[in-house]
Amino acid sequence: MFRRCATGPGTLSPEDQAAVHAFRAMLAACRSPEPWIPGHTQDIAVRIGPFIERAHTRPGDDNGPDAIAIALQHPDSPHAPYADRYRKLGWLRCETTQILGAWNPAYAMLTHAEAGLDLPADTGMTPAHYAVLVEARKGGGTGYTVLRLGPYTQTRHTTRDADRLTAALDAREALLVPGFTLTARPAPYVVDDHARFVDPYETDAVALLADAVEGVNAT
Repeated sequence: MFRRCATGPGTLSPEDQAAVHAFRAMLAACRSPEPWIPGHTQDIAVRIGPFIERAHTRPGDDNGPDAIAIALQHPDSPHAPYADRYRKLGWLRCETTQILGAWNPAYAMLTHAEAGLDLPADTGMTPAHYAVLVEARKGGGTGYTVLRLGPYTQTRHTTRDADRLTAALDAREALLVPGFTLTARPAPYVVDDHARFVDPYETDAVALLADAVEGVNAT
């Protein structure tokens, strides 16, 4: 597979020798990957079919143990194109069993980008994008979260529901918790805390908030 150097039989050219070193480094990295440490902000190597891709972890959503939020990245630069176009899939819910370990530049030759391919439409990972939090706060910074809505797959849906909830809180005395100020805001969807979120696409967000406030006041 490698060109022979004209200076003597059996001798690799400098370019071919560099390719051999890179291939050996890749094999060594695959045999003994650097462990991924949950909760540490670091790029990781993720298996997607027969390929390995570089991924950023989302701070606060990188603790595991079963799933974390990631964004796939070009191995060379966030602004480099896959194939003939720039490709962004947003935040994805990645099962931790798909993680090979910490990212190593030696894995670059195993990526879609190195093969001249775009990222696949089906990565085997579901969206883990956005959320809306309704929080109750009072003097001194104390408080708690009344309602968690998510995941939202589009930011426009997140903004829409946050604005609707804010308008409802401003207009309706029934949506009050005595002694607290309620606010609604967009936020990242916390993947490993998914059991505490309510699906915003199944019921109207304002109705969900009314039920949550009623439950708080009842207790």
